[in-house]
Amino acid sequence: MARAREKGGPWVALAAAVFYPLTVLLARRRMEGLEHVPAEGPALLVCNHVSYLDPVYTAVFVHRAKRVPRFLAKASLWKVPVLGRTLSGSRQIPVSRGSAEAGASLEAARASFDDDGVVVIYPEGTITRDEAGWPMAARSGAARLALQGEGVPVVPVVHWGTLSVYDHYRRRFRPSLRKTITVRAGAPIPMDDLRARVRDAEPGGERSVEVAALREATDRMMTAVRALLGEVRGEPVPAPVRGSRSSEK
Repeated sequence: MARAREKGGPWVALAAAVFYPLTVLLARRRMEGLEHVPAEGPALLVCNHVSYLDPVYTAVFVHRAKRVPRFLAKASLWKVPVLGRTLSGSRQIPVSRGSAEAGASLEAARASFDDDGVVVIYPEGTITRDEAGWPMAARSGAARLALQGEGVPVVPVVHWGTLSVYDHYRRRFRPSLRKTITVRAGAPIPMDDLRARVRDAEPGGERSVEVAALREATDRMMTAVRALLGEVRGEPVPAPVRGSRSSEK
């Protein structure tokens, strides 16, 4: 049976009208593993981040799976004319780091799960500074969402090729139809055992159990993302960056 498209409203339609042609014009586009994005119900997509073009391609990828993405993104973007209105209208989730409102973004993401939303997060919190484009250590927000989203599939997604089109750190913008940008999703990452461990923690030991579970959840997510990226790149995966950085995102 064919998937039914999730309703997104006029602001999602506007974004699609801009993003689809853009992804065609910048480079050749290859999108794989769409079947791993659930056809219905909530999901958490955890992605690598190599270029500021990544969200454009993630959005098209999720939309091609007939779902509506809900990104956790920097709150400052809501101040940009037109873009801010589009973000609000399409129900994206602002992240205010370093303030009393920082935890509100995770609450909003959890509310999106209750509304059967597909939440997209870049666990590193920013584009990687690794010279070879491999992921850095993740922040803790993605693991918190993964553990608290009971029954929510956690799906790894990787991008490769966006950096060759737009490299922010080197200030290079080089679109070319000779280049290929790949977005690939993998099978969901097991999390139920960690969720149960946190849920069933003995009184008085909850905090230590949670900290250990967050660390393991982070490692599982980033290991899956790195392995999937290695497949796309056709390269051996270097030793992982373990642990997480303290942040809501």
